Amino acid sequence: MATSTEPPLLKDDIDTGRPDSDAPRSGWGPRLWGTLIVLCGAMFLDALDNAMVGIAVPPIQSDLGMSTASVQWVVSSYVLGFGGFLLLGGRMADLLGRRKVLLVAVAVFALASLAGGLATDGALVIAARFVMGVSAAFTAPAGLAIIMSTFPEGPQRNKAVSIYTACGAAGFSMGLIFGGLLTEIGWRWTFLLPVPVAVGVFLGALALVPRDPARGTGRRKYDVAGAVTVTLAMLLLVFTIVQAPETGWGSAETIAGFAVAVALAALFVAVEKRTPEPLIRLGLLTNRTLVGASLAAAAILGTYMSFQFVGALYMQSLRDWSPLEMAMAFLPCGLLIATVAPRAGKLVGRFGAAWMIFAGFVAYTAAYVLFWRIGETSGYAAVILPTMLLIGIAFPFSFTGSYVQATTGVDESEQGAAAGVLQTGYQVGAAVVLAIVTATMAGGERPSAAEQLDGFHNGMYVITGISAITMVFALVSAVRGAARKRAARALAEETAAPTW
Repeated sequence: MATSTEPPLLKDDIDTGRPDSDAPRSGWGPRLWGTLIVLCGAMFLDALDNAMVGIAVPPIQSDLGMSTASVQWVVSSYVLGFGGFLLLGGRMADLLGRRKVLLVAVAVFALASLAGGLATDGALVIAARFVMGVSAAFTAPAGLAIIMSTFPEGPQRNKAVSIYTACGAAGFSMGLIFGGLLTEIGWRWTFLLPVPVAVGVFLGALALVPRDPARGTGRRKYDVAGAVTVTLAMLLLVFTIVQAPETGWGSAETIAGFAVAVALAALFVAVEKRTPEPLIRLGLLTNRTLVGASLAAAAILGTYMSFQFVGALYMQSLRDWSPLEMAMAFLPCGLLIATVAPRAGKLVGRFGAAWMIFAGFVAYTAAYVLFWRIGETSGYAAVILPTMLLIGIAFPFSFTGSYVQATTGVDESEQGAAAGVLQTGYQVGAAVVLAIVTATMAGGERPSAAEQLDGFHNGMYVITGISAITMVFALVSAVRGAARKRAARALAEETAAPTW
């Protein structure tokens, strides 16, 4: 095997603007484009899988004879694995090598997806989804960290992140269509289709993603205690949130779950203060831009996933639409995201990440308010389509803005950890908001159409409220950021002014 003499970054493939540069007008060489395409493929894979399996849940329940309580774990187990291992996955990418972690995790994802497609028992399907979630917890921060360390801060990185967002949207859109089509044939295909996609990503990463930089010969100490405590804390937190609607938010089990999760988090902090090489530097968790971006991420995915949940129930349970019809109803949203996202990077460069997040939440809030108009016979074009189109604008604005804001100014050696914190915000936010929305929608065993509609409206009120609150905080953050920049500019001009 060749030694790792290749540099970890592909900066040489980036046009420096020199007249003698042979790079294409885009500023990126073929190798750099290839690396980005592979990393986008990993993002595409995750979005494709989530969209397809979400549509396949009803036939999985029917075919394997699973109860309603158990079949929800086909979705929840993935969230549990993803949210529980993200912080560990992000840091391991920094410590062990991002390319290495990406390759192993994609391979495990492919094997788990294959096992899920061949499973004949509901418990095996749930176990496969959990392993897929854990794998994604390692691929997501590793892939994002490679992008952030490969593309320099500014227009180059903004462009890369916007393309990354577009690929996620394309995966989601195609997942909806393929999920609807494949579910009609057999739910197992929703597990089997991602396998060749994962194999393609693995081979592409093997050939194109640059090797990890050579590490020192000295023996490195790993923070095992920190890894165990933070992973257990995140697993217990996500598990308690997912179970809360069923056990009750005020039940002894829920309160105990939250209490133990907090105790484990406190123990993690104590461990990190004492260890010479911590799993996550605690100073990183006090980075205001990273924390702010992670909170925005929680609201982005939390409100959207909850809206998708409400919308899917409304279309399939109340309106009796087929999975394919529901997929086509959501399709304009995904197509618009894929169209807008590649251009979002330039907007981030022009207006700033904070203003992009604010603009995204203005569109989200308007979209959710419009969805309040749903009724038992609402027309798609007049009622549902406007919401889908506004979300199609909101998602690339806010998603791209949060990624850029979270990683700006973070040291290259901690990009994986920062990506893990951001992704944790997304996943925990999705679990928390969905659990709250589900609780507000709770009804009887066989609710009438009017009762179902009331439940959908209640859920949308919660979603809209969270979006509106985030919009206000995003506005305050953007205004403060603009004021700080003006003050810094004025100080610089004053310092540079000649004195007589």
